[in-house]
Amino acid sequence: MAEPADPHTTLALADWRRRVNELYAAVRVAPDPQAAWRMWRAERDDLLAVHARSPLSEEQKRTFTGLTVFDYDPSFRFTPDLDPVADAAAYGIDIGQDGSISLLPFARTRGLAAALGGELTLYWIGGYGGGVFLPFADPHTATYTGGRYLLDGIKGADLGRTDAGSPILDFNFAYNPSCAYNAPDQPSAGWVCPLAPAENHLAYPVPVGEQGFYTCT
Repeated sequence: MAEPADPHTTLALADWRRRVNELYAAVRVAPDPQAAWRMWRAERDDLLAVHARSPLSEEQKRTFTGLTVFDYDPSFRFTPDLDPVADAAAYGIDIGQDGSISLLPFARTRGLAAALGGELTLYWIGGYGGGVFLPFADPHTATYTGGRYLLDGIKGADLGRTDAGSPILDFNFAYNPSCAYNAPDQPSAGWVCPLAPAENHLAYPVPVGEQGFYTCT
């Protein structure tokens, strides 16, 4: 029989998700994307520094002074068209102690290749409630090699849509998955995250959003 969940841990996770949802709700209605980005940065730093469900260990929190983030660049804000993915099949990804999730490719962007060196697949997260998920990786030497997230419906990371229905993909809001904070000498002792699949590896560097937590070598 599985051990019962710690109610304090469960409520802390619920609070983390609530704060992230509220943050992105404020981002979506902000009239100035760069001001929204500054607010997003400040809240991300606060969550990682003090929250009980921060992916940082207590040792990491003691020396944490804020995430390293590229400067804001409005040229990395896009509203691409979407094409449906034909004959898509869902596949499962193991996420450690949290079990597994099912990802169904449902759309492919049209209009990013000239700037980013490739298009991106959007996924629907299977299960009750679901949500849109957009991971990607790029070859910049200062970003986490496993890739970053731009949209994650489970966590409330949603930048909104245009009146015409196109998703707002502002890569200035790209953030690291929790596994980016695993200590390099103990990668198996920390977080397990779904990483960017090969089809979402871009050819060009994306010098906006969060940089890698550990120095790349």
